[in-house]
Amino acid sequence: MSERDSRDDPPRRARPGAAETDAERRRRRAEFLRDLAEARALRARVQPRRAKTARLRHAMRMRTFRW
Repeated sequence: MSERDSRDDPPRRARPGAAETDAERRRRRAEFLRDLAEARALRARVQPRRAKTARLRHAMRMRTFRW
């Protein structure tokens, strides 16, 4: 949980006009994707019927998609 607490800290690039490095951008992107996956998992738990329907719909789209 200490990693999540560090998210509330002010941004490290406090210098105005400082270019963001690739490492910072990748770190923020990885954090965003983790949060997104967590939100999707939570939604699937609290709305199982809707999540199942969405999974079936996605599977049907994948089966009928032509490369």
